[in-house]
Amino acid sequence: MKKERLTWSPDDLAVNETGPWAEEKYRVLASYLDMFSTAMKLRWDKRVCIDLYAGPGCTVVRETKQWFRGSPLLALSVKDSFDKYIFCERDETNIAALKERVRRHHNDLDVSFVEGDCTSQVDEILEKIPPHSRSQKVLSFCFVDPFSLDMHFATIEALSAKFMDFLVLLALDMDARRNLKNYFRSTSTKVDLFLGLADWRERWKGFSQADNSFQRFLAAEFEKQMISLGYRRHSRANTKHIYTLDRNLPLYHLAYFSRHSKGYEFWDECLNDSSAQQSFDF
Repeated sequence: MKKERLTWSPDDLAVNETGPWAEEKYRVLASYLDMFSTAMKLRWDKRVCIDLYAGPGCTVVRETKQWFRGSPLLALSVKDSFDKYIFCERDETNIAALKERVRRHHNDLDVSFVEGDCTSQVDEILEKIPPHSRSQKVLSFCFVDPFSLDMHFATIEALSAKFMDFLVLLALDMDARRNLKNYFRSTSTKVDLFLGLADWRERWKGFSQADNSFQRFLAAEFEKQMISLGYRRHSRANTKHIYTLDRNLPLYHLAYFSRHSKGYEFWDECLNDSSAQQSFDF
């Protein structure tokens, strides 16, 4: 993939800062969006792209000052545009910048904005998805890119009532590993909400006897929860690891979930294009 597909010319609007490792995340996402949007064009009447943590639309690498398209602008710039875009963002400055970038560069596309946290606004997101019927088949792709484990599984579950594939960032090293002691406190509900499981501490007791890491446990339990919603267990790995470039330390994982084997064919192509780890390895 040409780097021009990922980059963005600096402008006068708000931008998020990130580390150089973000380029790998965006490269994987862009590759999947390109394949999904084109291959599904003739198979489904409506293709919908949903971004639950859309941000301002682009990012800048702190060290190099290089600007990159964020997930919304990558989705908007695919060759075969989605029929509908739904961008959710809770930060007022970020969503204002995103709206303006869409107005300047993609005002010919059908874009809806949802202001607020995706957990509290999930009903509004669902309402904006075109209805599926015998005469109108609708397939959605949802990108979930939180900065921490603040994501609620109930949001994923609600959206999964639609025909929808997910690519989810699991902040297992950025958040879970660094805050392990806090999450084991009985008063903490963060992992409860992230997994949608109130009994995860009991599950962990049996899991930890095998001398496995907490990150591995969370990844396995999250996958089980997705399988309970009807998503397939992939024959290969569902996840792609993203590492720091300077010390090669794990940061987070991109976890893909689909109910159809075709989705995993696309995902495998994305993984084959990368030299990063493809299986859980903590």
